Amino acid sequence: MTAIAKSRAGRRSRRGLAALVCGALAAGGLAAAGVTALEPEAADASSHREAPLISGQPQYDNTDVYAFVSPDKPDSTTIVANWLPFEEPAGGPNFYPWADDAQYDVHIDSDGDAQGDLLYRWTFDTKTRNGDTFLYNTGPVTSLDDPDLNVTQTYDLELIKLKGQKAVSTTKVADDVPAAPSHVGKASMPNYKKLRDQAVRPVKGGGSAFAGQADDPFFLDLRVFDLLYGGDLSEVGNDTLKGYNVNSLALQVPTEQIRQSEKQPTVGIWSTTQRKNASGKWTQVSRLGNPLVNEVVVPQKDKDKFNASSPWNDADFLKYVTKPELPKLLEKIYKLKAPAEPRNDLVSVFLTGVKGLNQPPGVRPAEALRLNTSVKPADSPKRLGVLDGDNAGFPNGRRLADDVVDIELQAVEGELTGNKNDLGDAVDVNDQKFGGTFPYVALPTSGSRGPLAKDGGSDSSARDALNGGAVPGRPAAGGGDDTDAVLVASGAAGAAGVLLVGLGLAWWRRRAAGAAGGAGGGGLTG
Repeated sequence: MTAIAKSRAGRRSRRGLAALVCGALAAGGLAAAGVTALEPEAADASSHREAPLISGQPQYDNTDVYAFVSPDKPDSTTIVANWLPFEEPAGGPNFYPWADDAQYDVHIDSDGDAQGDLLYRWTFDTKTRNGDTFLYNTGPVTSLDDPDLNVTQTYDLELIKLKGQKAVSTTKVADDVPAAPSHVGKASMPNYKKLRDQAVRPVKGGGSAFAGQADDPFFLDLRVFDLLYGGDLSEVGNDTLKGYNVNSLALQVPTEQIRQSEKQPTVGIWSTTQRKNASGKWTQVSRLGNPLVNEVVVPQKDKDKFNASSPWNDADFLKYVTKPELPKLLEKIYKLKAPAEPRNDLVSVFLTGVKGLNQPPGVRPAEALRLNTSVKPADSPKRLGVLDGDNAGFPNGRRLADDVVDIELQAVEGELTGNKNDLGDAVDVNDQKFGGTFPYVALPTSGSRGPLAKDGGSDSSARDALNGGAVPGRPAAGGGDDTDAVLVASGAAGAAGVLLVGLGLAWWRRRAAGAAGGAGGGGLTG
């Protein structure tokens, strides 16, 4: 009886100690977390995560496809396809690699039958120099073969020619080519443009290829998903994708290699991602041609089906184009009368191409980005493309600077049927300037924050991590900023936790010593 009572007393004592220690540590941790959460950094919802299943697989998620006649090389066509949406630049330690178990594909239909005639396929291989460190890079990286770049990726690029969706030939046009890394920050990658330039490589047969990180070129206000910009147009004008990056694949090839002929110069382009399923078979998990189709045209019940489908089966989704939901919502919320159905005008935008511009003869309706490669680049491109008389822009292909949100909103509201309107999201340009040469996409936003993120190097007010984040020369009181408050409060909370643990241990030892004396007497007499 005495032994049982003694054991229970010991357990109660140990439970008390554990509770006190856990409480003390939790008090310190929660206090620090509470202060940190006073002013959280804003994070908007994503549009690129357009379907339920793919939203949990960002490495395989197509975000956008662009195709245009190269402005500085008009005898060539440039295709840019992006993956991995909403890359927070500081998202270490792993950052944003391409998946080794994926096939990243760009399909080209040169005769309008909704079946690919050419397929460009990228596959990646990742290597880690030193697995004993958590670092992505172990020092400043000045070249793609720098030994301080701890995690590297290379890719093979294959050109597969198809007939009846069966491969008739495969040519490796790029072999073991380095991809540009994620832009960790100015300290780690002081000249990222140099790394970008080194990642632009020639491909067999002519042209160039690039794989690496870039600023997300899609500019728009995603609050369309909050009852169409707040229900009263109060939520417009904010580029939701500002400051986020994507992974880009860019390819520039002689136009004559991808078109059927000079007489039939229009090509249809879309991208897909395949990965192996549980049984080891390649399965398509993502698909993208025109912008925003799976986001705002295809309903929830068919979004995953669309991602797994092929263009020659797009009759399955025709009703969502001819009887779209968006105009009805605009009428309900903003009292803008919806155009009459069926919407054959939208069929030409999304499925067949515009007659006389980019509709191939005998076209089979399919969701693909259609580009008439014989239309020369515009001297003064207009953001609204074809709607503003610029036939080199969307929906004739898609240039990086085309304002596809405004174009599609106006088209959906009947611009092509005579219902003139100026609908838009008040985001007209990208936050970063695009390049004038291949690969044209803007450099990625770096993970740096504070003085190093600015041109000009060091700043005398830079924080020194070794003095607790204090700013040299700044008064201890009255002059701190929110970050200082976080650091001070976090440190104080941690100290309080340590003090509580110490007091708890002292109390427990005294309690244990007293209990031992009492228990010992009971044992001798019992």
